[in-house]
Amino acid sequence: MESFFSRLESRVRQVDSLLCVGLDPHPEDLAASTPAAARDFCLRLIEATADLAAAFKPNAAFFEALGAEGLLILKEVIAAVPPEAPVILDAKRADIASTGQAYARAAFEVLGADAITANPYLGYDALAPFLVDPARAVFVLCKTSNPGSADVQDLLTWGESGVRPVYERVARLAVEWNRNDNVGLVAGATHLEALQRVRLLAPELWILAPGVGAQGGDLRLALQAGLRQDGLGLLLPVSRGIARLPNPRQAAQDLRREIEVERGSFLRPPARKAYQRTLAADPRLAALADDLLAAGCVRFASPEQPFILKSGLRSPIYLDLRQLVSDPSLLRRVAQAYLPILEGLSFERLAALPYAALPIGTAISLLGGWPLVYPRKEVKAYGTQAEIEGAFVPGERLVVIDDLATTGGSKFEAIERLTAAGLRVEEVVVLIDRQSGAAESLAQAGIRLQAVFTLTQLLDYWEAKGSVPTAQIAAARLFLTGGV
Repeated sequence: MESFFSRLESRVRQVDSLLCVGLDPHPEDLAASTPAAARDFCLRLIEATADLAAAFKPNAAFFEALGAEGLLILKEVIAAVPPEAPVILDAKRADIASTGQAYARAAFEVLGADAITANPYLGYDALAPFLVDPARAVFVLCKTSNPGSADVQDLLTWGESGVRPVYERVARLAVEWNRNDNVGLVAGATHLEALQRVRLLAPELWILAPGVGAQGGDLRLALQAGLRQDGLGLLLPVSRGIARLPNPRQAAQDLRREIEVERGSFLRPPARKAYQRTLAADPRLAALADDLLAAGCVRFASPEQPFILKSGLRSPIYLDLRQLVSDPSLLRRVAQAYLPILEGLSFERLAALPYAALPIGTAISLLGGWPLVYPRKEVKAYGTQAEIEGAFVPGERLVVIDDLATTGGSKFEAIERLTAAGLRVEEVVVLIDRQSGAAESLAQAGIRLQAVFTLTQLLDYWEAKGSVPTAQIAAARLFLTGGV
């Protein structure tokens, strides 16, 4: 039997579209507050977009609000959708035992929907009745598009993978539950970092990403964050952004065309790289940059009182990430910012460099569940006389974690101790790359440097936002390029 998502992919390729048209008969959009007006509204929308939509998504609430006749209208609307186009009933159902079975029969057998949105709060046994038939699917609520989703979905939980927000746990569970190729996820286009995290955790699942249009989600950024590597795997439901325009068909055509243009850009590697490194494209990364500045982790001097560096140089800028130990919330967010980079790498352990990176490395270890070691600055003259603290096995691959990268000198000292113990180091990840030669020096030794931020990127962002006076930004840039 063909699975739901095999059928959906066939439809997507047939119409060359990732657009999911929402069928939401809001009372203010109807000619009259009657079931017949709701039916006519939806039928006109289906007729206008039948060859442009990958799927249709009626919202059960608007039909239920019309009483018993509204449910009959919902069944009629679902039947009017072309048989090639799957229907996703937006009902957010789930319950245990016979109640769950009744919900499944109502959605799939009585109303004729092909898939349903469901709440995972009750656990797998509440979703199981919806997953019996591979041709029927469930889109599990993971990180919803509303602002209040953070109240529960962002709460931290402890598990085998470390400390993770609830929505990440749901994404991991959905992968386990997808035994019949009929489990997808709901992750809002209004929460880009979460959408990207969900895609990293569930690389093959289809994601329903509401929020584009009336809720303010950015179409381009949602595609870059949520598409699979093959350019599929993401449905973008739009209702009011089509139905409320003078020409719904033209609106759907324009959206479909925009999606395909951005999807084509995504499939070219530079586009995805640009998303990951552009602060303007990632609100949480931008907020982290703001808070690093506010916490004094990056400071700018006046011309009269420059900072004196260890080298003796007088600098207009000073980076002090040791401040993070006094702000647990900021430290956690810094650690979270490393995760998208680390999850794309292959390694067995982290190695944090003393001293500033030790709290950062520990926080990353707790969040990501990766074991941690660290090379000592001074070899113990007593006890085990260890050069490296923590358990490890020679031959294992390490990712070196540090706070900053300048010339790379301190990295090489630590890497020499690690490799002397039989460990392999191919990657170094830092929070800020000062762009003073570390990447080039490490590359010559066959080691890749990756950074959450480059200092140039931060300077550009703070200047554009007006967070730092232009004169101080200019002085910092001049110093970094070797000017006077």
